Amino acid sequence: MLNIVLFGPPGAGKGTQSKKLVEEFKLIHLSTGDLLRSEIQAGTELGMEAKKLMDAGKLVPDAVVIGMIRQKLQDNKQAEGFIFDGFPRTQKQAEALDELLENEGTSITMMLALEVEEEELVKRLLERGKESGRADDQNEEVVRERLVEYENKTAVLRNYYQQQDKFQGVNGQGSIEEVYQRLSASIAAAKQD
Repeated sequence: MLNIVLFGPPGAGKGTQSKKLVEEFKLIHLSTGDLLRSEIQAGTELGMEAKKLMDAGKLVPDAVVIGMIRQKLQDNKQAEGFIFDGFPRTQKQAEALDELLENEGTSITMMLALEVEEEELVKRLLERGKESGRADDQNEEVVRERLVEYENKTAVLRNYYQQQDKFQGVNGQGSIEEVYQRLSASIAAAKQD
């Protein structure tokens, strides 16, 4: 089974690239944001628990998110693999994900990290803000703060996957197709190992 953690700062292109990778490699896209919304919409026990917390302005605990991921894995046992997008974000989450996957008889194949220079990210996010109307993408100061927070909180994950020899940085600059070709080549090489 091919299990990929797609990693990168806001504006790196994870969502765009995920769609293309899912199609080519027949993977299931696991975005924690999408998972939370679908569980809430479906009215599941985990979804209602998450909604209660979110309505109170609280973060959804790792155990609830892991429960949703477990359910998705069990519902898709025939899948060729998964792309994890937006999870894990901490070492504790990465360890919980490793344990869950091990219990399911699989593991993370690799972490692909889209690497994009800060000025390019700022430009992309401000452009996205104009197009989408997302308030958090329209203020340059807020955008830069999000990038600093991302780097501070998630750098530890880079180390975590490097220690397992599963980390691979990928140049995330250039056209969507150029970046996609780099990611696709990395995955194809990993599948041959």
